[in-house]
Amino acid sequence: MAATTKGQRTEAAFLDAARRTFAEKGYFNTKISDIAAAAGRSAGSFYNYYDNKEQLLEALLEEFSAEVVSASSLQSSAGDPHEGVRAAVTAYWTTYKKYLPEMIGLFQMSMLDPDFRQRWRDNRAAGIKAVLSGLHGAERSGQHVGLDLPTLASALVSLLESFCWTWLAAGGDADVETPDDATAIATLTEIWYRTVYGATPPG
Repeated sequence: MAATTKGQRTEAAFLDAARRTFAEKGYFNTKISDIAAAAGRSAGSFYNYYDNKEQLLEALLEEFSAEVVSASSLQSSAGDPHEGVRAAVTAYWTTYKKYLPEMIGLFQMSMLDPDFRQRWRDNRAAGIKAVLSGLHGAERSGQHVGLDLPTLASALVSLLESFCWTWLAAGGDADVETPDDATAIATLTEIWYRTVYGATPPG
């Protein structure tokens, strides 16, 4: 993190430019010179803040993780379990969509680089921890889930991750109409809720 206000503005400009160029060109096709040009800075100044493009992607992924965790905290604080699950699903779907270029970059790099493979696992671990907290809360309130909770948390995170990748990054499934945001969120919410609570919510 840059120490001065000017440095923080420059760093923020690089982050914003990277997000835009990753979206336009794709992570692999983006050059540092592209990011610098989009930021209105020199390519040389880039190296005052980041050693390489991979480090910049790491910084953007930190923002993704922080937003998901912050928004998903509604799950544990919501009084209505259905609304809590919906809040968690909405947080993941909307944040994944917002950070789609970074998520594509992470997935691609995870197949090539052990450090990014671990980063992908770390992202999942954070999601699993949040989901598991909600599952433990359900059991404490008297709900008998009847499944191994850590394995279920992993499966639910995999559901969210794969569904988001399929529809937001990979072009969807053949012969299936593309769901809008409301349909996607409602479907994922009901799968999660019915798996844990065994019924549709009242009303």
